[in-house]
Amino acid sequence: MDIQQASIITAMVTPFDHENNIDLKNLEKLIDHLIATGTQGIVVGGTTGESPTLSHDEKLTLYQHTVEFVAGRVPIIAGTGSNNTAETISFTQEVAQIKGIDAALVVTPYYNKPNQAGLYAHFEAVAKSTDLPIIIYNVPGRTSVSIEPATTIRLSAIETIIGVKECVGIEAMSEIISHTDADFLVYTGEDALSLPAKAIGANGVISVASQVFGEEMKEMYDAFEAGKLTEAAKLSRELIPKMDALFSVPSPAPTKFLLNHQGINVGGVRLPLVECTTEEEKVILSTCIK
Repeated sequence: MDIQQASIITAMVTPFDHENNIDLKNLEKLIDHLIATGTQGIVVGGTTGESPTLSHDEKLTLYQHTVEFVAGRVPIIAGTGSNNTAETISFTQEVAQIKGIDAALVVTPYYNKPNQAGLYAHFEAVAKSTDLPIIIYNVPGRTSVSIEPATTIRLSAIETIIGVKECVGIEAMSEIISHTDADFLVYTGEDALSLPAKAIGANGVISVASQVFGEEMKEMYDAFEAGKLTEAAKLSRELIPKMDALFSVPSPAPTKFLLNHQGINVGGVRLPLVECTTEEEKVILSTCIK
């Protein structure tokens, strides 16, 4: 399967052991779990993978091991972005040397708040520095800056920029889909918009929830593709409260809690994130486990 065919791409958590080191053995178990429950592509080293607290060398080890274990079963997208253009270029070029990485996920630069001209120039510089396909990641809730649809549309003309993970909403996705080539990938980064995004022509979702609700999400998309719109809508409505619960405290703590609860051992989170309290766990379980 290539990225063009993937509707459910999972933004994978990074498993840690009891000493908060990357747990490669449980990474393998997690990958097998994801693929068995409907994941059609994996983002490694994204926000959900706690990339801000992974070192440069940890990321390379994580990416290499993920590629080797996946062994071509699904596409692999590696997080390479930062708010430093030169550093993003250097790391993207380094990651491009790992055989089996299908694309880089490059986040809009955070904290230094570039304008649209700066955002365009940043992505253009990264894209023109490598042959590795680039997916733009627009998540203003985390970066405090948003790449406007018009800027994404301009960037789509650059050959190596193949898509966007868009977290702004239906209006932005609709504009991008309407004004880019048919092979430009558009994914929602908001789990609750998985079905609405698909309905307006997006490729699908880059999802956190698919780690614990992958089978239900696949069932929803299968129903939609089969024209069973009422069934798909019902499944979406049932999923949305569960998806929301995964962000009831800072992500990915709730997702890691539920994976651990299900016997998929991924450990805790690294500071400055903290694990769910007992009370938070009770609320998450009551919402997610029926």
